[in-house]
Amino acid sequence: MSLFERYLTLWVALCIVAGIALGHVMPGFFHAVGSAEIARVNLPVAVLIWLMVVPMLLKIDFAALRGVGRHWRGIGVTLFINWAIKPFSMAALAWLFVGTLFRSSLPADQIDSYIAGLIILAAAPCTAMVFVWSNLTRGEPHFTLSQVALNDSIMVVAFAPIVGLLLGLSAITVPWGTLVLSVGLYIVIPVLIAQVLRRSLLASGGPAALGRLLGRLGPVSLAALLATLVLLFGFQGEQILAQPAVIALLAVPILIQVYLNSGLAYLLNRVAGEPHCVAGPSALIGASNFFELAVAAAISLFGFHSGAALATVVGVLVEVPVMLSVVWIVNRSRGWYERGGARKDLSLDPASRQA
Repeated sequence: MSLFERYLTLWVALCIVAGIALGHVMPGFFHAVGSAEIARVNLPVAVLIWLMVVPMLLKIDFAALRGVGRHWRGIGVTLFINWAIKPFSMAALAWLFVGTLFRSSLPADQIDSYIAGLIILAAAPCTAMVFVWSNLTRGEPHFTLSQVALNDSIMVVAFAPIVGLLLGLSAITVPWGTLVLSVGLYIVIPVLIAQVLRRSLLASGGPAALGRLLGRLGPVSLAALLATLVLLFGFQGEQILAQPAVIALLAVPILIQVYLNSGLAYLLNRVAGEPHCVAGPSALIGASNFFELAVAAAISLFGFHSGAALATVVGVLVEVPVMLSVVWIVNRSRGWYERGGARKDLSLDPASRQA
């Protein structure tokens, strides 16, 4: 992991402090940024989101979809968790904790918005960050790549309907036009740009050229994420200072959901007989989120000041420590997993393990 990735939680915490402070010192600047919109799309944030998303999508080779059938059991488990369990379990947890148990401790006018943000967060499966988690568990890289490519393909058509369905079930008004626009802006267009650029680089300079560009864009992507967080907390500052426990309360359903879905994916792979090198990344893919997309969609749908935007940012805050804890569990339980009759891990060339 790079320095930025390893200490992402620290950078997010610093962005909270910086955003709240700057929001008080420079309210005019934040008002100008918030008003720079066209069709409810905030232009500065759209640029930042593209800088976040495109470098991650450059890592995805959609040609890997040809190898999906190689680990069809693991693929099936992960798809089941990502699309049949994860969004719905998060909606249930959000209704239970935010809508019921924690209701009296949260701002009454933001309850529905918090629930919406948690739903949006869970409806976007993780993409490129999974390569880091997979590598830490010595995961099968071809499985990880094909699973991520398949998830991105499904997300193009499934993200908006699932979010719309669950928001509707939560009695939250669904701005369908803005939701569809968000999918186009933050999924379809970045995927097309990334794939055209990827093919061009591979054709002209091979993998080395792609690697050099990714090395330069990696810090840019994370800097764009941190800048977006500063803007969000600049708008959310007063609400957080008034009720600092909000962030901790919103983290509860996120943490439960991560361990629930990763544990279920891990167990189902064991039952299916998949090797540990498939079960590890499957559990991690089933637990983590494409938080860049979630943040962008929440801002587009509900605005900077919304509880939905804050809820997705809490997902960013807990991402690294909670996923590292899942990595630790997966690695420590390898002996137990393999005693369950799973097939032995495929013999891989050491170089092929680098995701």
